Amino acid sequence: MFLHVPGLPPAMYVRDAKNRDEAWLLDHIEAMGLDDAAFRSRDYVIAVDEETNQKAGFGRIRIHKSEEGDYCELTGLGVLDRWRGQGVGAHIIERLVENAGDEGFDTLYSFVDAADYLGQFGFEAIDEDELPRPLVDRLEAKRSDVFPEAVPMVLDAEAFTMPQRLREAFKAAGAAEQEVEPEPEETAEDFGIDPETATYKYDTGR
Repeated sequence: MFLHVPGLPPAMYVRDAKNRDEAWLLDHIEAMGLDDAAFRSRDYVIAVDEETNQKAGFGRIRIHKSEEGDYCELTGLGVLDRWRGQGVGAHIIERLVENAGDEGFDTLYSFVDAADYLGQFGFEAIDEDELPRPLVDRLEAKRSDVFPEAVPMVLDAEAFTMPQRLREAFKAAGAAEQEVEPEPEETAEDFGIDPETATYKYDTGR
């Protein structure tokens, strides 16, 4: 199942990860130094160019179950170098918020070292004392393993916003990927002709 993101060219979409994506995900999670705790490929979504099948980025939601209740975390967001600054992460986050809603969560938590980035989508900083106990432990683990400067943030799903500039950036990226490359110049070898031995009608044979 995949979702075409509103406002994007048909060639760009975000889909749920499949089992066959596991090796690719693990390779890029490791390369980017991201959190792979409790890894399950089915928790991820992946941004893909439909025309070339190139993967542009990924992210996941992680459900923390406890006696106090269940909590949803947005984590593991990564975008490949050549796609950064083109709205890929924004559309991955949008899909993850939708997936969280499908799971019955209207509140999402995240622990990041770049609060301004999530802030543009409606996430707000939250005091550590306000975190549910299971997420306090999660924050401590995140600081220990991945982001020493991680800060807790929370999103009311209804407050999620997508900046128009990021929609436009992603549309432009999709259009660029669809540009047609010039065809290479045809040569004699393309037609099975050996230019070293061939005799052409304008060749006098002298």
